[in-house]
Amino acid sequence: MKASFKKTVFLFLLFSCASAFIGFAPSGGHYMGVAESHAAAKGAKREITDSVGRKVLLPDEINRVVISSIWPLPSVYCLFEGSAKKLVGIHPASMSAAQNSMLARVAPDILKASTSFTKGNDINIEELLKLRPDVVFYAPASDGETDAEYEQFKAAGIPAVAFSTFKWDFNCVETFENWVKLLGEVLQRQDEAAGIADYGHEAYDGIQKVFAANSGMKRPKVLILFEYKDGFITTSGSNFFGQYWIEASGGVNVASGLSGMPEINMEQIYKWDPDIIFITNFSPALPEDLLQNKVEGHDWRGVSAVKNGKVYKFPLGMYRWFPPSSDTPLALKWLAQKTHPDLFEGMDIEKEVRDYYERFYKVKLTDDDIYKIFHPAREASQL
Repeated sequence: MKASFKKTVFLFLLFSCASAFIGFAPSGGHYMGVAESHAAAKGAKREITDSVGRKVLLPDEINRVVISSIWPLPSVYCLFEGSAKKLVGIHPASMSAAQNSMLARVAPDILKASTSFTKGNDINIEELLKLRPDVVFYAPASDGETDAEYEQFKAAGIPAVAFSTFKWDFNCVETFENWVKLLGEVLQRQDEAAGIADYGHEAYDGIQKVFAANSGMKRPKVLILFEYKDGFITTSGSNFFGQYWIEASGGVNVASGLSGMPEINMEQIYKWDPDIIFITNFSPALPEDLLQNKVEGHDWRGVSAVKNGKVYKFPLGMYRWFPPSSDTPLALKWLAQKTHPDLFEGMDIEKEVRDYYERFYKVKLTDDDIYKIFHPAREASQL
């Protein structure tokens, strides 16, 4: 179970310490053989460059989209399209998030998308071809790994566009911005999400200005529980999105001496003694499990974050807020306020979320919506 979980997350989220790319470009730098014939048959007349530098031939009109291993991308896609009507397939992990998130309300057709073409790490090409996709979006393999998923799409003649999670050094705002730009190019709708990437940079700059004006502030020690289930704990070390989140929100990552998504134990946590703990939505654990010391075999009572009641669950909006998603600017503001409540006591985070959703998703959130965003269900962690 442990090994399987690690493999799944690394393959599909690609939260690794890669900094270079090996083996991404096919021979000659373009689609060949059956893929090229497929593109021609679909009326491909334009070429784009994806996030790993591969040239991809696309049909002028895209009406059927499959999003495979890039789990957060359906939320960003729906931001562009305003619906999920053309989204015919997504990964089961994307579906479990959608079923427990605001995405199903903003784009209810997401629930009609098929998940039958993939299970765990495997792509069932026969099932995928039944969906008749015009294009597939996927997460490319990291440095030193074989890009097996792309090779399957290529052999089947399906245009495949890579959306990298690691190219921008796990900077969530920059990663989201580049996903937005690439989606705009692929869908030929560059103006659909005008301003949303800029909003992310504005949020980051505004937070950093507050920190600069309070240079003598104490930066609390922060631990992220990426996965916590059945006694198995992983965290976010360096070269992973958690490092960015913690630094950007004014904290110190207690696990920065580790890399990627390492497994840790309670002995290490006691030694670190974090001031704040954040639990992601890739874990079914909730704050009360730690605060009420409910986890069998693990005694959290001596950890400062637990003693002081500073254990928080990442919200779940259009997608899980830990990786980049269409809610990334909100995640940054929420983390900053939780990490430094004294510096951001004037920030009404619920109003920030309401305004953001009305501006970018054209939806007015109810009080019940707000509660669900900030109190996500355990079931949303299902992978």
